[in-house]
Amino acid sequence: MKYKSDIIFWLPRLLTIAAIGFVSIFALDAFDPKLSFMQQILGFLLHMVPSFLLLAILIYAWRHEKIGGLMLMLIGIGFAPLIFYKNYQHNGDIAMSLSIIALVCFPFILAGLLFLYSYWWRHQEEKNYNKS
Repeated sequence: MKYKSDIIFWLPRLLTIAAIGFVSIFALDAFDPKLSFMQQILGFLLHMVPSFLLLAILIYAWRHEKIGGLMLMLIGIGFAPLIFYKNYQHNGDIAMSLSIIALVCFPFILAGLLFLYSYWWRHQEEKNYNKS
């Protein structure tokens, strides 16, 4: 069963990395030819703050799956109303705002659940190993 435990270990980590990469793409809108180079770099770094925070949570979750998984789930659930509200104000379309929530928030909720499952799986394997 080593293959299955490898998948269970790596899937939440790779999903979180991909979701952070997706969120990081939005920082590219800080580059505007009308701004000076330093203003563009400062704007980019400010736009990257959420990605840096998510990366810090991923690093923590790598070792502490239970707490890290809960943190990722709370971030996904907690930011959903804010993202919905801002997007609904911008476009006025409920379906589009919900689809944006699905693209941005759902991967973190899913990754959090997968971290919790990985934690549970690892402890079940340890219990089975100690029995034999």
